[in-house]
Amino acid sequence: GVGKTTLIQKVTQALKSSGIPIDGFYTEEVREGGRRTGFDVVTLSGKRGPLSRVSSDSSTSRREYRVGQYVVDLVSFEQLVLPMLRNVNHGSDAEKTICVIDEIGKMELFSQAFIQAVRQTLTGSGTVVLGTIPIPKGKPLDLVEEIRSRKDVKVFNVS
Repeated sequence: GVGKTTLIQKVTQALKSSGIPIDGFYTEEVREGGRRTGFDVVTLSGKRGPLSRVSSDSSTSRREYRVGQYVVDLVSFEQLVLPMLRNVNHGSDAEKTICVIDEIGKMELFSQAFIQAVRQTLTGSGTVVLGTIPIPKGKPLDLVEEIRSRKDVKVFNVS
């Protein structure tokens, strides 16, 4: 809630209007009647789908991925994000692409395929990643810490 996504959206607009090739996704709050009911994934090409929604009941089925009160829709997330990341990774080295990944957090990290795709994107020579990661609280998230400690990563704290 400090403005990471807002910052990502403004940077994305500036880059797009400069004609720089850019693809990726950001997460957006979904609100109903003034309260947050979940998050959507929005791709820069304009596709949108649910990332998570508030769970109406407290019982958890075994297949449910939860973060607090939110149930993560892994299928929807992967269907939107994975093809886009694979596409970015297959770009030519001649055309450097910027890939927006907002965010690499607890909900997204339930997806092993997403973790793999992010690692591939970070090692891809033709791609610059503009991403957001959470400030560590509680148990560290392996991929987040891996990214934070990379030599080729510059971290800016947003306040």
